[in-house]
Amino acid sequence: MAADKTNPASPLKSVRVDALVVLKICKHASSAHPQVVTGQLLGMDVDGELQITNSFPFPSVEAPASDEKGSSGDGAAAAPRAKANTYYQTEMVRCLREMNVDANSVGWYQSASLGNFLNTNFVENQFFYQSSLNERTVALVHDTARSISGALSLRAFRLTPQFMAAQKEGKFTVESLQKHNLTYRDILVELPLTIHNSHLLTSLLHQLDNPAPAPLSELSLSAPMPLAPNFDALDLSIDPFLEKNSDLLLESIETHYSEVNNQQYYNRQLAREQTKITAWQTKRKSENQLRASAKQPLLPEDEWQRLFKLPQEPSRLETLLNSKQIEQYSKQIDAFTASVSAKMFAVNQGLPRTEE
Repeated sequence: MAADKTNPASPLKSVRVDALVVLKICKHASSAHPQVVTGQLLGMDVDGELQITNSFPFPSVEAPASDEKGSSGDGAAAAPRAKANTYYQTEMVRCLREMNVDANSVGWYQSASLGNFLNTNFVENQFFYQSSLNERTVALVHDTARSISGALSLRAFRLTPQFMAAQKEGKFTVESLQKHNLTYRDILVELPLTIHNSHLLTSLLHQLDNPAPAPLSELSLSAPMPLAPNFDALDLSIDPFLEKNSDLLLESIETHYSEVNNQQYYNRQLAREQTKITAWQTKRKSENQLRASAKQPLLPEDEWQRLFKLPQEPSRLETLLNSKQIEQYSKQIDAFTASVSAKMFAVNQGLPRTEE
């Protein structure tokens, strides 16, 4: 009997996605762009490498206007954990199993636009997969806007153990973050991703990379030479992709300041109530001292818990996600401004300088 290659004890080290799965995800995401789409990933875990061999899209479900937390609902984003899709997923997996296709759930995928995917729906979906369905699952994020510009963007993420522990408790207070040693950098861990092609497709790609040279009789004088100058590299216009990222970064910074103001308001309310409680306890102690000297029964000193109500500390989850999103935008802007900065520096060095 052949030994089982799956070792649940070993941590996931990498993700391998078949090229057909990548094409299916890209087609599904581009057909609905800029709307968010989600789908199921199927495959198997082999020696710490998650091999994704098939996928199918989720039908979008109607979500209520607001969920329990008061945030706006998104039917497509909440589809992976929606109860309405349970029967659909079960039937799809059953049909694939009858066709001898890998039917093991290894995660889910979601489309994004300009890296804007870090929100409550995303972490709740991944938490649902890692805690309920299978701990060894990943979330693939396909950035449609970036892929349209010519660079395929496909990334694999998992929630960290610190965030999983905090999410199970359902508390993201300052005390909980300190307890789990959780910061915005500890929300997600990205796994290295590779795209796998079949042997026939690999042979075809090798043939396409090396086309046969045309005979001299078919050469056209109007055809561009291999070393023809390319003036597109001298274009100084700012990339619209970079401009949009800058706008999103400014919006995230404004959201961050709003969250900071909410936290400061809570701190002021808490300090005000604690001052009232301290004054009440001091007054009650002085009254009990007078009553003790008069040999009268003492009044309860813990009555402040009924008289005063401390404000509820706001959740820090949105602050963590927004801080992680700001880091995501900053990295994207840093990557895109490298070429623009080089061009502007070259132009600045070439301009004549006027002497004062």
